[in-house]
Amino acid sequence: MSNKKGKGERTINEAVLIEKVLDGNDHAFRLLVEKYRNDVFRTIFAVLRDQKEAEDAAQEVFMKIYLSLPQYQNQGFKTWMTRIAVNHAIDIKRKQVRRREEVAEELELPLTWTAKDSVEKEIIETDRRRLVRKKLDELPDNYRDVIYGFYIAEKSYQQMAEEQNVQVKTIETKLYRARHWMKKNWKEDDFS
Repeated sequence: MSNKKGKGERTINEAVLIEKVLDGNDHAFRLLVEKYRNDVFRTIFAVLRDQKEAEDAAQEVFMKIYLSLPQYQNQGFKTWMTRIAVNHAIDIKRKQVRRREEVAEELELPLTWTAKDSVEKEIIETDRRRLVRKKLDELPDNYRDVIYGFYIAEKSYQQMAEEQNVQVKTIETKLYRARHWMKKNWKEDDFS
């Protein structure tokens, strides 16, 4: 009996968090990330089998989840989120295989040659970092600092307000506008 109640409470809590995120509450999204971080990581790691790549991919998946949340249809958040994570991990895996084949063709070496694997991983990692940096560079200057501060440096509103010598409300407004700009100008595919 108590299990059912606990599950119901979790579902309501999740629905409330999602609603708050859609209303522009960043803290609610952070709570969703905290709640599902391990699930997303395990799902991706099962496909990629590399801790560093799985960690990076998990961050990308949460960005996709954030940008896709307006399309979420209450069809079971964990299932929906897991599908995004699996699809993203499979895409990364496919790109790795494709690159491995391209490199092998260029070098006219058999695919079983493994000495290039670490070099290839470095190239993929550099490409992914470059893509995220490029995306951050596309943000208008006044939004970039708050997006970087909140999501990447994980600073609080208070910390950022003190650093920029402004009111906390100003930081909240900047983040709200930055998120609105991102949703309007970026698509999920931009991070593939």
